Amino acid sequence: MKIFFLQTGGTIDKSYPSGIDNHGYNFLISTPAFERILEHVHPGFEFETKTVLQKDSLDITENDRRLIYDACQDSNCNKIVITHGTDTMIQTGELLNTLTNKTIVLTGALKPELFKDSDADFNLGAAIGAVSALENGVYIVMGGRVLNWQDAIFDTDSGQFTSKTKN
Repeated sequence: MKIFFLQTGGTIDKSYPSGIDNHGYNFLISTPAFERILEHVHPGFEFETKTVLQKDSLDITENDRRLIYDACQDSNCNKIVITHGTDTMIQTGELLNTLTNKTIVLTGALKPELFKDSDADFNLGAAIGAVSALENGVYIVMGGRVLNWQDAIFDTDSGQFTSKTKN
């Protein structure tokens, strides 16, 4: 099995350096969290990585989503894990849904991977398990839940994804 990991940004990849002007933000999107995580776990599968964007998901445009789509479409891998900000995962999932010959999992974190109490490792591990077992389609994997993108609702108050069908 080979998995294609795609970085688009989001909290999972945020870093908070001091003394740097980051275009009005107090953070920057740094190197992909999945690279650091995979280096420590020595996975039993092949993988390929690519950075497409390094943006907060609220700043992702439709043109940016097209770049994500193109990277997924052009990949020889049919199993793809995308790290993405939580606020607009569903919108990206909607566009990616037209790629019917791939299993695509969007995941991220509520706290940056660089933070001690981050959920990044847990979510990435769940995403890897999900992408290896699920049928073709687009899914969101966060907080121990695996949801079809169409069934997902993001609750901004709790920071959790829930199901429209409450399963």
